[in-house]
Amino acid sequence: QLQLVESGGGLVQAGDSLRLSCASSGRTFGSYAVAWFRRAPGKEREFVAAISGNAGRILYADPVKDRFTISRDFANTVFLQMNSAKPEDTAIYYCAARRTFWAVSTAYDYDYWGQGTQVTVSS
Repeated sequence: QLQLVESGGGLVQAGDSLRLSCASSGRTFGSYAVAWFRRAPGKEREFVAAISGNAGRILYADPVKDRFTISRDFANTVFLQMNSAKPEDTAIYYCAARRTFWAVSTAYDYDYWGQGTQVTVSS
């Protein structure tokens, strides 16, 4: 069974950078597509970014494009580099993996989910 653990969340000021990590345990997920989603207070969960199993396909949501970068080390960790953070980035960030290499932006296509890590951006 694949287990995902997010880390790296915290409190930052607007304009700062933060790097989130998603580590797998139980088995490696080097060939799986992995995505980040977030849920802000009072809002629906939304897609942030996704990377395919071979890193050849990368997707970003429009609000984070040009500020966030998703990457992976092909072993056990996927990263989300958050630059130029904004207060509207405040949310719980979740990583998710699907049992195929192809990255998509729809949450219901992902099979495994982490518990989330809180990111708070102050103005």
